[in-house]
Amino acid sequence: MMDRRRFLLTSLAGALAGPYTAGAQQAGKVYRIGWLGITPPPREAFIEGLRERGYVEGQNVIIERRYSEGREERFPAYVAEFVQMKVDVIVVSSTQAALAAKAATSSIPIVLIGIVDPERTGLVASLGRPGGNVTGISSQLLEVQAKQLQLFKEALPHLTRLAVLWNPANEASALAWKETDGQAQSLGMAAISGPIANPDELERTLAAVVAQRPSGLYVHLIVGPYRPRIIAFALTQRLPTFVSDSRWAEAGALLTYGPNGLDMQWRSAGYVDKILKGAKPADLPIEQPTKFDLVINLKTAKAIGLTIPPSLLARADQVIDP
Repeated sequence: MMDRRRFLLTSLAGALAGPYTAGAQQAGKVYRIGWLGITPPPREAFIEGLRERGYVEGQNVIIERRYSEGREERFPAYVAEFVQMKVDVIVVSSTQAALAAKAATSSIPIVLIGIVDPERTGLVASLGRPGGNVTGISSQLLEVQAKQLQLFKEALPHLTRLAVLWNPANEASALAWKETDGQAQSLGMAAISGPIANPDELERTLAAVVAQRPSGLYVHLIVGPYRPRIIAFALTQRLPTFVSDSRWAEAGALLTYGPNGLDMQWRSAGYVDKILKGAKPADLPIEQPTKFDLVINLKTAKAIGLTIPPSLLARADQVIDP
């Protein structure tokens, strides 16, 4: 297995650890951070980033974690808890979580981790001058979506009917579906809509999608709790599956291409550090991802009878071998 991502991230962390760790916080101060996401991250690079900047969980920082497990309607209640706790910062890794946080407070700083286009979803006034109490890192997935589809078409030149699983309860996912439809047509593919707003709709949507005989599956902003069932469905139907999150390739998707999630987590700790030292979110420009990973699962390719072009394999950051 080729995995450059871990080497690059570790090297970057080691190179920057010294200067950040030297920055002292207020003596004796214990900060409280609210972490709001969909599922627990596979590796807490955010915590590692905090530690390298002098914050140690259980000593001078407390992390309050809340996860929706795919139920978007839970976010407002979780944010209300954070407001009542008077947390110093709220860190969010979901568009709907960010919108719930912004609706609940205009005073507590909110740091975004890999949120899809925070400007178009109304979270910030602009990327350069966010305004208000929201800042952080955007995934800019809408901008890289065309590249994702091009890679999928390169892997599958004869792909003509693409089923797209998306979440109508998520504003960013709804935007993405509109753009996917047009982008797919420009590549000679018909896009088949597969909306999944909550876990109860999963099986019904999968049945409707397969009835339309797609030749590929594109999963956009569908949360982790759905992953095992969607992967099992795709393998059973012999559907090549493409996602932005590399964790899906590790679980069995054919291809993933998107921002490096660990890197965005690590960098977001820098925002928290600056805010805890007195910086205003309105003055901290939104950053865009700097690392993108292409992961190819050859085990899955073999299972569904596909051959990945050597030119594409040569560009992969990670290849999962049979």
